[in-house]
Amino acid sequence: MDARKLLRWLDTRDPGFDRAFAAFESRRTASLEEVDSVVAGIVDDVRQRGDAAVLDVIERVDGYRLTPGQLEVTRAEIDAAAARLTDADRAAIERAADRVRRFHAHHVPASWSFEDGTGRLGQLVRPLERVGIYAPAGQAPLASTVLMLAVPAAVAGVGEVVLATPGRELHPAMLWAASVAGVSRVFRIGGAQAIAALAYGTASVPRVDKIVGPGSNWVQAAKRRVFGQVAIDAEAGPSEVLIVADAAAPVRFLAADLIAQAEHEERASVVLVTPSESCAREVCAELERQLVGLPREAVARQALREHGAVVCTRDLEEAFEIANRYAAEHLQVMVENPGRWLDRIRHAGAVFLGPSSPVPAGDYVAGPSHCLPTGGTARFFSVVGVEDFLRRTSLIELSEAGVRQVGAAGVRLAELEGLEGHARALRLRLDAPAGEPSD
Repeated sequence: MDARKLLRWLDTRDPGFDRAFAAFESRRTASLEEVDSVVAGIVDDVRQRGDAAVLDVIERVDGYRLTPGQLEVTRAEIDAAAARLTDADRAAIERAADRVRRFHAHHVPASWSFEDGTGRLGQLVRPLERVGIYAPAGQAPLASTVLMLAVPAAVAGVGEVVLATPGRELHPAMLWAASVAGVSRVFRIGGAQAIAALAYGTASVPRVDKIVGPGSNWVQAAKRRVFGQVAIDAEAGPSEVLIVADAAAPVRFLAADLIAQAEHEERASVVLVTPSESCAREVCAELERQLVGLPREAVARQALREHGAVVCTRDLEEAFEIANRYAAEHLQVMVENPGRWLDRIRHAGAVFLGPSSPVPAGDYVAGPSHCLPTGGTARFFSVVGVEDFLRRTSLIELSEAGVRQVGAAGVRLAELEGLEGHARALRLRLDAPAGEPSD
């Protein structure tokens, strides 16, 4: 079997490797510009016409008509959805929510201050008042995404968490996850129209302070469009995994973990990096065996062919340099004594150490959020956490003696910038008699 038929084969020893890998790592598919003009029209329409525009887009894009009263899911619908799940289904969602909650509760940033002789300085840390989360439901009802976004928001103390997700009939798992996670209100709205409704508010949908969550190119383009009106998280692209493996890594696990990401969608990226060519070839053969009969086999095969690669390296040191260069959403380390390599890892959304830590464990039940930077943005973006739902406000309380200590330097800086009003405000404090604030 030719291993190269399923995955692109790259070797760091080839003279053209750098050029070939550069083309491969530029994987932010999707020219968001292609949909920007259409999205701009939808966003502006929702901003001006509110619910009427939302309902029109749903009818035009999704093919059904709702009334304004049907946009929000009722408590009765959520209760009925829970009844359609088995006890095991509900228990699994509750167990996952509990693990996510306990993980994020370990570190909730708090307000802090210190005194340095001039007075008190510090930061006030406050939760956002209202957050909108977007959870896709097109290719799969991502109940886990509801948990991974809503639970950290609740732990952070957000006053109201609003969920938007597409579909006339929402999957009961989505609704039960929302209930368990502490979502305040659920709206059956998807796409750019959902983002616009959350950003600007309508008669039915409340305006939020921040929007987080993955979604289609339309959703990402809309998030960019409303940025500034509301805060947003990092743009989310297709799912991806890079696995660094040595000759001793379990081939069955490697193949299964590559497939787990490939089945997300046709644009998912999967990469195996290893100094062992025999490992690479065995994994390719195992992929063929495991793909047969997979419900989403066609999707996974297309992702592997179009966005998958094997990279053969000289050694593990080079393998980790490739991993840092790629900056994957998910980085799996499947080598002997994986912990010893942790200091070598600089860029990754999440790191999974050892054969017992597959990405699906992180997707569902490990605890950290699975909402991660994609497309190489792990170089500068971070995983979603409680910090994303908090605001930091500077606290400055100088004493009379303190402003006298630092004020002269402030006056001089103001003069250098030509801002006499700034300088004067400081001089008034410096010139005021001690213990007598000026009128």
